[in-house]
Amino acid sequence: MQIEERIYIPVPPMLIDQIWSEVDQWHRWDPDTKQARLDGPFSVGSKGRIVPSKGLGIPMVVTERSAGRSFTVEGYIPLFRLHFEHTVSAVDGGSDVLHRVWFTGPLAFLFGPGVAKQVREGLPRTMQSLKDYAERRHATAGNEA
Repeated sequence: MQIEERIYIPVPPMLIDQIWSEVDQWHRWDPDTKQARLDGPFSVGSKGRIVPSKGLGIPMVVTERSAGRSFTVEGYIPLFRLHFEHTVSAVDGGSDVLHRVWFTGPLAFLFGPGVAKQVREGLPRTMQSLKDYAERRHATAGNEA
């Protein structure tokens, strides 16, 4: 089971990537994230922790990173993995942004449906919030130039 949401954001892809790389600032654009941190660079293998706005914090690890294009983090609890893939590509003077979520592990059948419901409800709001945040950042950067 995969859940995905796509949005067009009229800013350069590198700005989206910069926003993603500021892990300790994710709460500024993701209403479902209370806190996030990495104990190292924003690169494959770096570990950290994410605390959702509702619920307990879980460990996470960066499992894929292509600067300027994509990253994937995996949140994990025993026997259950949450995969959050983010991609951005240049289109029509802006960015096509895709967030995809899926679950693996022996307990995915048990935890997956409940988590999937929360993700389906929250992901459109998160994407709109990312769009709003990126547009504000872009406007501010444009005014400083």
